[in-house]
Amino acid sequence: MRFGAHDVVEATGGMLIGPDAAFDGVSYDTRTIRPGQLFVPLVADRDGHDFIPDALAAGAAGYLTERHAQRGTAILVDDTLRALMGLATLIRTRFAGPVIGITGSVGKTSTKDLTLAAMSASRRTWANERSLNNDFGLPTTVLNTPVDTQVMIVEMGMRGPGEIARLCRIAQPTIGVVTRVAEAHSGLLGGLDGVANAKAELLESLPAAGTAILNHDDARVAAMASRTDAAVLRFGAQAGADVRVSGIRLDAFARPSFEVATPWGSVAVTLGFSGAHMALNAAAALACVGVVGGDIAAGAAALAALQPSERRMAVLTTSSGGVLIDDSYNANPTSMRAGLDALAALTADDKIAVVGLMAEIDDPRTEHRAIAEYARQRGISVIAVGTDLYGFEPVDDPLAAVGPIAHGRAVLVKGSLVAGLGAVAAALAQA
Repeated sequence: MRFGAHDVVEATGGMLIGPDAAFDGVSYDTRTIRPGQLFVPLVADRDGHDFIPDALAAGAAGYLTERHAQRGTAILVDDTLRALMGLATLIRTRFAGPVIGITGSVGKTSTKDLTLAAMSASRRTWANERSLNNDFGLPTTVLNTPVDTQVMIVEMGMRGPGEIARLCRIAQPTIGVVTRVAEAHSGLLGGLDGVANAKAELLESLPAAGTAILNHDDARVAAMASRTDAAVLRFGAQAGADVRVSGIRLDAFARPSFEVATPWGSVAVTLGFSGAHMALNAAAALACVGVVGGDIAAGAAALAALQPSERRMAVLTTSSGGVLIDDSYNANPTSMRAGLDALAALTADDKIAVVGLMAEIDDPRTEHRAIAEYARQRGISVIAVGTDLYGFEPVDDPLAAVGPIAHGRAVLVKGSLVAGLGAVAAALAQA
């Protein structure tokens, strides 16, 4: 969106130093900043103020600062992150179209990607890049929304109570989607009920004229209907869902095809993602299309061409002719079981799961051992990396432990981001 230095001053209470200027969005990263943007120097592991000269050299039209101004157009503020959030809150009020907020313990990024693809078939749509779903990613998404956008999609992450409510005060969603409640960050929230309460903050923020889109198959999510004054639309595979998935079939790479019955008509869907669980994410996406009056059939057709985000259920053929599922971006017990189910569904004689730590769950020893048993019951060998919680001695060299992934072999790589298995998956793809 386009805004001026005077808007920044209004939103932040800051002081304009230098000439007034107009900005075409914001950036906090000098490596990707575009000419005309406002540079926001965040203070974290590195101090973004050190990069103000680089931002100006790259074409930034001005910058926020907590320090003394250097040259050009600057807005002096007490805290650059709070200023970014305040600016996004103001600029969001100038967007007249629907804003779709998406959260959940698992599936929120995939659902965001699917919703973006399906919605874009009939509406000009904008959404978070990658998983920029936090206090700096979501405001950046709002502020970088193109002026001709008709529908905005904002993924919302959560590590503690009150975080989604804070993001909602910025994004002011009119449609809220909750995918699942699972053991993601449950160790920080006092178990699954704490996770559910935190996710429900999205629904509590919706206006009465809005719509809550809830997973009918997840009892904790379904119960959230009582937490909102908005209309409720349910998606799932069980009877009673308003948007219902049926007839799921998997191909040789565990990619699902299925039918979705909606209040706006029934469609056939084929996905490029592996895993039967992706069907519900697609149903949520099509529900969003229907709620805003988009074209359901065009949305369903668009889903066939969509490929998963990096390191999320990405199915690759290795250099030796085998199959690798790279789902190394994140993990919790629910998504780990879904990944193992996808691996089990593949046509292969030898199936191996290379697994890392599942972080921030309530009972890590029990949950990791349960995953190892779940894999054993499905004929899947487990190779642990970086943790002994699965009940196995972790290997030092996962590439040597797996060996060449030739024809007839299939490998899943999955762990929380802190496990660092992305590099392992990349190396195994060449094995």
